Amino acid sequence: MNEELKKMLDSIKAKKQEVRDLCKAGKIEDAAKAKDELKDLQAQFDLLYDLEQDKLDDMQQQAAAGTAKKIVDQTKKITGAFVNAIKAAVGKGDLSAEDKEIINSMNEGKDEDGGLTVPKDIRTAVKELRRSEDALENLVNVERVTTLSGSRVIERYADQTPFDNVDEAAEFPEVSTPQFEKIDYKVKKKGGILKVTQELLSDTAENIIGYLKRWIAKKGKATRNFMIIAKVREITKDAEVPVAGLDDLKRIFNILLDPAIALGACVVTNQDGYNWLDTLKDKDGKYIMQPDPTKPMSTLLFGKYPVKKVSNRTMPSIAAEGGYKVPIVCGDLKEAITIFDRETLTIDISSVAGELWKTDQTGIKVRERLDIQSVDEEAIVMAEHFIASDGGAAVASIEPEEKKTYTQAEIEKLSREKIIALGTQLGYTMTATAADEKAAVVADFMQQQAAAQGE
Repeated sequence: MNEELKKMLDSIKAKKQEVRDLCKAGKIEDAAKAKDELKDLQAQFDLLYDLEQDKLDDMQQQAAAGTAKKIVDQTKKITGAFVNAIKAAVGKGDLSAEDKEIINSMNEGKDEDGGLTVPKDIRTAVKELRRSEDALENLVNVERVTTLSGSRVIERYADQTPFDNVDEAAEFPEVSTPQFEKIDYKVKKKGGILKVTQELLSDTAENIIGYLKRWIAKKGKATRNFMIIAKVREITKDAEVPVAGLDDLKRIFNILLDPAIALGACVVTNQDGYNWLDTLKDKDGKYIMQPDPTKPMSTLLFGKYPVKKVSNRTMPSIAAEGGYKVPIVCGDLKEAITIFDRETLTIDISSVAGELWKTDQTGIKVRERLDIQSVDEEAIVMAEHFIASDGGAAVASIEPEEKKTYTQAEIEKLSREKIIALGTQLGYTMTATAADEKAAVVADFMQQQAAAQGE
C-alpha cells in the first residue's frame, strides 16, 4: 500500500473517532454530518485502492508460469480428487493412488462426524454465493471458531463507563458494575441431503462442483436467515413496539435506541413491511424512503437508515385478529447478534439409503456446524405495524401464532405440497419435493423436526 493510501486510512480512523466523540457529547447532528464525511472518505479510498490493484495485473502474467500456475494446478487436482471420491462412493469409478493421497491429506484433523471434507476453495466459493444481497448474514457479526464450544467475555455499556482517577502508586479501582457478561456458544450440527441423478454424476467435474456449490450455498443462506430471524424474535419477544406512522418510527431511532447504536442502525423488514414504508409520505407529499446516492439499488429511511427487504417466506408477518402485523426490525444487528461459525463442511454419499436405490438417485448428505447468540439485546427494536385484511383475503406467509411439535399421524393427513410448505415455513431445510413419494416427504419432515428439536 502506497503512502497516499496509508494517509487516507489514518484520516478514516480519525474521522471514525470524531463520530464517536460527537455522539458521546450528545451532538447528534454534528455526528451525522461527520458520518457523511466518513462515507466520502471511504469511497475515495476504495476508488484509489482499486486503481492501485490494477497496477498488479501484469504481475499475474509474470507469475503464470511460476508459483501462481502451481497453485492453480494444485487446486484443480484437489477438486478433481474430490469429485472422483464422490463418484467412487457410488461405484462410478476408482480412486487413483494420487487421489487417495490428496483425500487423506484433506481429511487430516477432520470433523468429528467424519465424512469427506469439502476442499477449502469450494468452501470459499460457497461462502461467496451464500452472502448474496438477500442474506441476513451480512448484517450480523460472524466469528470463526475452532472449537465445538466456548465463551466470549464482553463489557456491557463500555462506552458509558468511564475510567476513574488513579493517584500515583495507588491501586486501580474496580469499575462500577455492571461490568462484564459471558457469552457462551455451542456449535450445532446443521445439514440436509441433496438428491442427484446418476446422470449428473456422469457429468464433468466442473458441472458437478457447480451444482453442489449452488445447492449448499442456497441451503446455507436459508439456514442462517432462519436462525437470525428466530434470534431476533427471541430477543424482542413481548417487547414489540406498535407503529402507526412516521412519528412512531422516529421515536424508535431518537429515543428507544442508544445514540451510538442509532448511528450504525438499519431497518430489516419483509415485503409487507417494505410496501408500507415505501408508501409513507411527508406533509409535502414526498415519499420518505429515497434511493441511497452511494448505492442506487438500495433505499434509505429518513435519508439515514439503510432498508433491507427480505421475502415474506423468510420473515413472515404475524396473524392477528382482523389482519396481520408486519415486522420492522430497527437497530444494529452486528451489535445485537453473533454467529459462531466452525467453517467446516463435510459430506457423505450413498445410493442405497432410504428410497434412493428405488429411484436411481444418489444422496449427498451435507453437514456444517454453527451457533448463534445474542450479545446486546438493546441494540435492536422490533416495530410492528398492523394491516387490516382486505375483505378476509388470505395473507401469504403468515407465521403461526405458536409453533408445535407435529406427530407423524398429523403430518400424514396433509398433502405433499402442504408438508413441504409447512417445513419451509418452520425453517427446515426440506430436501424432498412434491415429485417424491409422500412417504419420503413425511420422513423428511419428521427428520428435520427431530434435528431442530435436538439442537
